[in-house]
Amino acid sequence: MAETPEIIVSDQVKALALDLSVTYPRSPRAKLAGYVVLARAVDKCRATLAGTAGEYHYDCPLDNMFLGFAEIAGDDLKAFVATGADDEAIAAWVKKRAKAREDIEVIKWNNRMREMTLGDLPDAPQAFMETYVDEFVPPGKVVYRWFDVYDYEEKRM
Repeated sequence: MAETPEIIVSDQVKALALDLSVTYPRSPRAKLAGYVVLARAVDKCRATLAGTAGEYHYDCPLDNMFLGFAEIAGDDLKAFVATGADDEAIAAWVKKRAKAREDIEVIKWNNRMREMTLGDLPDAPQAFMETYVDEFVPPGKVVYRWFDVYDYEEKRM
C-alpha cells in the first residue's frame, strides 16, 4: 500500500488560517471558484493544517459532496492549500483540476446543495443530524434546509 506523502505546511497557511475554536468557517452557501461548500472546506483545511481546527473536520461528508462532484481528491486539495495559496490561487487551481462541466451543471449542483433537506441526505448523515440539530440549533428555530443547520449553529441566521 502506498503511503501518503508528508505535507509540508507553509508559514503562509498559518497566517491565512482561522482559529476555529474562536470563530466559524464560512457558510456552506459561500462560493469559491463558483462552487458552494468549497470556501468552507478551505477554511477547515487551513485550520486543520495550522492546528487551529477546534472541533471542525476537513474532508467531512459535506466537503466530500463538493470533492466528489468536482472529482478532486481531498488529499490533493489539502496539499495545495498547504502551500499557502490564497483564495484566488485556490480558485484557479480548482477550476483547472475540477471535472470539466458546463456552467449550468455547476449552477444546478449549487442549487441542489442549497435546497437539500435533511431528508435528502444519505442515511448516516441523517442519523447524525437527528441529535446534532437538537444539540446545536437554537430552540424554536426550524431547519428547512441542510445548510440552515450550520448557519443557525454559527449564528448567521
